[in-house]
Amino acid sequence: MFDIRIICDPADEPDITRALTAVFDCNPIQRRPADNGHRVRLYTKAFHPDPAALLNDAPEATEAPTAWPTPEDAYATAPGITYEIAWTASTARTLAKNPHGRDVDREYWLRKAAVLDRIALEYEADGVHTDTDAIAANAAHQLIEIDQDREGDHSGAPYGPEHPATLAHPRGYVRQEYAVWAENQ
Repeated sequence: MFDIRIICDPADEPDITRALTAVFDCNPIQRRPADNGHRVRLYTKAFHPDPAALLNDAPEATEAPTAWPTPEDAYATAPGITYEIAWTASTARTLAKNPHGRDVDREYWLRKAAVLDRIALEYEADGVHTDTDAIAANAAHQLIEIDQDREGDHSGAPYGPEHPATLAHPRGYVRQEYAVWAENQ
């Protein structure tokens, strides 16, 4: 799976969306305002045979798996999965009851992406084939988008949210950011 982000004039959005959805099998489209137009984000269902090719075969994308923290290192001090699910659900409920109170902060998106990554890792280790890897990747993309929209909220070491390696390996980025966040708690 990969995502396509386009910032365009809001008047051009329908034509661009129509053209892209004619070419790609997409999940529902997300639209968000951007500083200089309207951001359209498409999550495709179809996998490209070589995701790195979409990034112009960036060498950083192929190096990324060895640069990310291992799941064991990233989640060494993480609370249990059940606790994290409960925390995430409770936070989401609180915010839903008071939508004008405050925006969802980065911690919510980071912890949500991390717990979904951990669940997907458990399924993968057990040989269970589900959509959890795609769900975890989608949550990782949410965190990456949050980090792209805010300055200074992410560690950026070794890769920042705009880096091709991050886009090629979003769950690795979650592990990187979670490890730094957990270390500073």
